[in-house]
Amino acid sequence: MVALNTPKVDLDFTAKDFNLLGVDNKYYTLNDCRGKNGLIIMFICNHCPYVRSIISDLVSDVDLLKKVYQVNTVAVMPNDVNEYSEDSFKNMINFAKKNKFTFPYLIDSTQKVAKEYSAICTPDFFGLNANLKLRYRGRFNNAKKEKVQNYKIGSSDLFQAMKFIAETGNSPVNQKPSIGCSIKWSR
Repeated sequence: MVALNTPKVDLDFTAKDFNLLGVDNKYYTLNDCRGKNGLIIMFICNHCPYVRSIISDLVSDVDLLKKVYQVNTVAVMPNDVNEYSEDSFKNMINFAKKNKFTFPYLIDSTQKVAKEYSAICTPDFFGLNANLKLRYRGRFNNAKKEKVQNYKIGSSDLFQAMKFIAETGNSPVNQKPSIGCSIKWSR
């Protein structure tokens, strides 16, 4: 399992549309997911230890972002499920239920969306403003493969960045790259 870092934010990037199946058996587009003040598109998977270490804190933070700042979230699973059965659609459903997802969890079975976004790893966070312009590409917090103890909801780098984006539409200055497992590309 190779750990990779995400590149710096590309402020010229505008979100690409998609039409992906969610664990609720509904299809979602970019417009279906956007929030009034922004959108987080995160590439995650079920088996990655980096994702697993932050998932409960992440769900709490994105719920608060939606409630207070009208920033929505969508999660996309890009891995090749033929090679990584832990990331199968059935296991995605179980992972979403177990972790109480309140946002769409979508499968990118062709990996087209991950490629269009130049996603590198899981987790990989794309923080968009109300105009769907990329303003944050960074980490959730300083957790690696272990959960941060005594985490305070709303204290993550992602939360603070999206709060700033929701209030200003601009890009936060200090962005630290996310670290995670490489996306498992189809051969």
